[in-house]
Amino acid sequence: MRTIFTAALLIAALPASAETLIVGNKGEDTVSFIDLATGKEHARVASGANPHEVALSPDGARAAVVNYGGAAIDVYGVADGKRLATWDIGPNSRPHGLIWLADGRLLATAEASKTLVVIDGTDGRVLQSIPTEAEGSHMVAVHPTRPRAYTANMKSGNASVIDLGSGRTVAHLPAGREAEGIAITPDGKQVWISSRASNEIHVYDTATDTLVRRIETGPFPIRIAISPDGKHAVTSELQAGALGVYSVETGKRVRSIPVSGKAEAMQVTILFRPDGKRLFVAETGTNTVAEVEWPSGKVLRRLPVGEDGDGLGWSPVG
Repeated sequence: MRTIFTAALLIAALPASAETLIVGNKGEDTVSFIDLATGKEHARVASGANPHEVALSPDGARAAVVNYGGAAIDVYGVADGKRLATWDIGPNSRPHGLIWLADGRLLATAEASKTLVVIDGTDGRVLQSIPTEAEGSHMVAVHPTRPRAYTANMKSGNASVIDLGSGRTVAHLPAGREAEGIAITPDGKQVWISSRASNEIHVYDTATDTLVRRIETGPFPIRIAISPDGKHAVTSELQAGALGVYSVETGKRVRSIPVSGKAEAMQVTILFRPDGKRLFVAETGTNTVAEVEWPSGKVLRRLPVGEDGDGLGWSPVG
């Protein structure tokens, strides 16, 4: 099953102005659509309760945003910001992590029901509700070539390994206290899990589900992302207001990139642009998203968003 959408291929085919950053503003129940050419919102629209993670359809034309405070997913047109639909996924509730697969399906973690929900991306029908067999299933990652999903389970301190073919959880990977961030290397060989309460990363071999290494991090690594070239893992270290950069090959900490340098910024979600030249960093405490040049680490600008802007999505559609 091919699950990665190579959005980077569209960048060359579209003018530079045709890029949109979508932000879930969890503090005011809105979604921002930001024109990255100008750095300004072209729309801010109402959402369901507590909008969080964002996922883009394979063509980049639609954005799905979870209602973490309920049991639904809102779907918007990226070009105009209009809400197209609200999909009820009950009895699965408190959806958070969200991925839109290349085959049109969506995967959403549902914390309260302890499930990974498989959703039809055309009409919002719930196709499967797969028990994660863990507490606090928060974020989700998907293997690029195998039918495997991984959920970071905060309260259980592990990650569930889910076989999407059989629709069942096949393993749990211990990952420290409050495992929240999760990402898979582009080659699919490793899954990286960051645990915010124990300041560590656990790296597992996806072929064998065995631990490759444990890495100490900076304070409160609430999210983790892998650079598109597969060379670096980046943690969002909330209490330092910084990004921790680690070598995927060796596991060693390469450097720290100060973004705000302050815990008060409440730095959470991080998102690479598919070409790897930019990294977007949500600063929920200041209602901004920092745009960081990669790999230099230079903060290029701050984009104003709504209250507690957190979940991020990038689209090549403007």
